[in-house]
Amino acid sequence: MRGRTRSSCDDTSRSPFRTAFVLTGSAAEAEEAAQDAFLKAWHALGRFRAGAPFRPWLLTIVAREAGTRRRSAGRRAAWTARAAQDERWAPPAAAEPTEVAVLQRERTAALLAALGRLDERDREVVELRHVLGLSERETAGVLGVRPGTVKSRLSRALDRLRADLEEQP
Repeated sequence: MRGRTRSSCDDTSRSPFRTAFVLTGSAAEAEEAAQDAFLKAWHALGRFRAGAPFRPWLLTIVAREAGTRRRSAGRRAAWTARAAQDERWAPPAAAEPTEVAVLQRERTAALLAALGRLDERDREVVELRHVLGLSERETAGVLGVRPGTVKSRLSRALDRLRADLEEQP
């Protein structure tokens, strides 16, 4: 695969962990959920429909495992802190003027705080679509809903997020 910086195999191996992380909020729990999901997928490979897309099938297994772990462990609070470490949320480079860096940090902090105030269902759909970058179909598979449901939930969640951000000083 010349000329590509990332293979689809790399993406397939990272997506389960990232999906589990969004659903559990804990790196350790996400790692365990992804590993268990890979084992379950391996054992269920005979039930995989030939010709069906593999990634949504695998991510559905990951999501179920992560959801089970989240419910049994009762953990979820660490997502906001860990998301701040994601390179997409990182503060601007030092080469930018100080005012720009300060404004960017303030916007990032406000966005993360607003995400934390969303209810769990809204936060999950926003994180899966916009933080992880899953498609509507993949998000629907992970959440176990129809793509149209993802669209409506996402629209309402983004409206709530926007309203919350506008209310903040």
